[in-house]
Amino acid sequence: MTRSRIEDILPLQPLQEGFLFHSLVADGSVDVYTSQVRFDLAGEVDGAALRRAGERLLARHANLRAGFRHEGVSRPVQVVYRRVRLPWAEVDLSDAVDVEGRAAELAAEDRLRPFDLGRPPLLRLSLLRLGERRYRLLLTGHHILWDGWSVPVLVEELFRLYAAGGE
Repeated sequence: MTRSRIEDILPLQPLQEGFLFHSLVADGSVDVYTSQVRFDLAGEVDGAALRRAGERLLARHANLRAGFRHEGVSRPVQVVYRRVRLPWAEVDLSDAVDVEGRAAELAAEDRLRPFDLGRPPLLRLSLLRLGERRYRLLLTGHHILWDGWSVPVLVEELFRLYAAGGE
């Protein structure tokens, strides 16, 4: 972790401390604080533009670029990086025998894959092509970053950025 890559180091909010503690206690098993939202999309979807929109979302919100450090410090902190790479997957399921079943499996696998809270971003996007002009977007993230109030705001912004070509 070099200083040139770091934008800021901030204390954790009490709720974040609780999320961090419980996630560390889970010790690699299922983290109940990993959440996922899905959107079924109809029409043509430009995967490259959607990915750019996701990257732009990360660039615009410091909290989405935060990792959490708890070792070697007196109190846990969040380290905000200047740039992080968006974990992105694009999968074509249109030829699968059971498209919905396979999409559900991929969503479950993604939801169960734990985040390393020290390595941001704690957010992943997956675009599944289900058929002609049928897509499913999965946003998987850790609750330490977002809550029920902020998710709709971030999703609205993501789609607004996408409508602008990802810029």
